[in-house]
Amino acid sequence: MKKIILSIALIPFLFSCDSSSSESDTDDEGILLMEERNAVAVIDAKSGSMTSGTVSFEEKDGEVEIDAEIKGLSPGSHAIHIHENGDCSADDGKSAGGHWNPTNRAHGKWGMPPFHVGDIGNLEVGEDSVGTLSLETDKWCIGCEDANKNILGKAIIIHEGPDDFSSQPSGAAGPRIGCGEIVESSVM
Repeated sequence: MKKIILSIALIPFLFSCDSSSSESDTDDEGILLMEERNAVAVIDAKSGSMTSGTVSFEEKDGEVEIDAEIKGLSPGSHAIHIHENGDCSADDGKSAGGHWNPTNRAHGKWGMPPFHVGDIGNLEVGEDSVGTLSLETDKWCIGCEDANKNILGKAIIIHEGPDDFSSQPSGAAGPRIGCGEIVESSVM
């Protein structure tokens, strides 16, 4: 009877050691490689603005890189945040909910505690009406099982004004002038 119990107890271990996986592979030297994953948010105008653009995400080796290019903005600074709901159906973008803040941190400036994972920062816009932003982080993932890191199903919001990095809970950035749902993308 003990042999049967021991054999049954080993079954989960044997299946967990299966080297075939849709999310990882190994190179010729047996080093574990993570599959690259991509996501995108296509930004649509809100609150009567002319805002448009694309925010792309690429996850590789446990890091997510974000690249944003937003057009139709007035010169100056415009806040960009991740919001909790991937819903841009409201004309004013409020259907996206508040900032994505799964760990209940104070709002702040990215990389300078305290801040939360939805705090991205400001786009700097010149006379050409285009704002860009790039950063890389291990605080996000694309489609992983960690609800504190997974950006899929959230929204990118572009605000009319700058984030002051201190007003709670959202940086006093003004109306939402652009919104795009973050969805997985097969081609970047």
